[in-house]
Amino acid sequence: MIVMAGSESFRVARERLQAEYAAVPAGELVRLAKPTSNLFRMRPAAAGPGLDVSAITGVLSVDPGARTADVLGMTTYEHLVDATLPHGLMPLVVPQLKTITLGGAVTGLGIESSSFRNGCPHESVLELEILTGDGRVVVATADNEHRDLFHGFPNSYGTLGYALRLTIELEPVRPFVEITHLPFRDPTAYFAAVERVSSEREWEGRAVDFVDGTVFGVGQHWLTLGRFVDEAPYTSDYTGNDIYYRSICTRSRDYLSVRDYLWRWDTDWFWCSRALGVQHPLVRPLIPRRYLRSDTYWKVVGFERRHGYFAALQRRRGRPEREAVIQDVEVPVDRAAEFLTEFHQQIGIVPVWVCPLRNRTSDARWDLYRLAPDTTYVNFGFWSSVALGSGESDGTHNRVIERLVADLGGRKSLYSSSYYDEDEFWATYDGPTYQVLKKTYDPDGRLLDLYAKCVRSR
Repeated sequence: MIVMAGSESFRVARERLQAEYAAVPAGELVRLAKPTSNLFRMRPAAAGPGLDVSAITGVLSVDPGARTADVLGMTTYEHLVDATLPHGLMPLVVPQLKTITLGGAVTGLGIESSSFRNGCPHESVLELEILTGDGRVVVATADNEHRDLFHGFPNSYGTLGYALRLTIELEPVRPFVEITHLPFRDPTAYFAAVERVSSEREWEGRAVDFVDGTVFGVGQHWLTLGRFVDEAPYTSDYTGNDIYYRSICTRSRDYLSVRDYLWRWDTDWFWCSRALGVQHPLVRPLIPRRYLRSDTYWKVVGFERRHGYFAALQRRRGRPEREAVIQDVEVPVDRAAEFLTEFHQQIGIVPVWVCPLRNRTSDARWDLYRLAPDTTYVNFGFWSSVALGSGESDGTHNRVIERLVADLGGRKSLYSSSYYDEDEFWATYDGPTYQVLKKTYDPDGRLLDLYAKCVRSR
């Protein structure tokens, strides 16, 4: 369904939201009442129903000539893509899961296989309309009086305010994506290829529009290159019985429609749906396609996190306690092989998703998540659990990862559990700049600060 919002209805919704925000009693925790979430850290309980943002959803306009879209902050990428593809356009970066919202991807950090050339979703934003912590609605751009908020909003995770409306750049698409899967045994050669294709944007003389990869184990590295094409000899369908990640090792070349390429990971939540049994060949055909999507699995996981039935069953069976290790980290490409070797030895989760990332421009300024200019980073995504040994407490393996990433000059996304001490956290995520923004746009501390939200409230 394409949701096209009206400017007048948005104005009314914005005013109502401001009034709701103003009515929250001082000292009461403020939160959004959202039907979906892609955060993997526990949030503190809040009294009351939360702010109703259900009307802050939809696409106000798509301008094919200017290649821009005016979008409300709670619009999911599924609906945003549905609005832009009929114009032959897509957002510059489309995160992998359909229910990630545009505002969430900007105040957090989104990444996908176009990030080697387009950076993160916030790098395509031209204008932000934000409900700030002090109750104002301000419009921030890269060069107006709210420029510091514009540059500090990414990685603030709703602790400075909420994105109500965003104007973003779009890019043209072609009907199909041709995919090539390349195997590598040696991690050094693998990441050299990642760096080469990220820098040159081509492989063996052919343009490359998308790059990501999958590590299935030691010596099992696959690099996946995608390029737009006008015609395809066939198209594969990974929205039903066939499973995308299993095709990587068995097909050297493949073709998908552009829409199916953008959502290739959503059907099975990368590979995480296997833990819920839906990849079993006897179970899979029984599940309607409309339920094969990440938000369905998230509801199942959310139910277990609230009630702990499966964890209790495992304890009764005498199984060891397990620590959730659900993280995305970015490491400079010249340290990526070192990270992966240590990760295999100390953590051992497979598969691991690999995605190169570069700032879109060499002069990019994103204060709370600084990456070195003209440098390729490698995002490693791993989402599973690890058994706790005797004497190990919850957080043991996540702390190992945080230390390793810091030692290699990397950064960690904050959508999941974090264990940094406060001094290290603020040194990593530019505490001085953040504190100035906090005092300017949330002087009374109505919203949690970034450390309280991302570390203390895990």
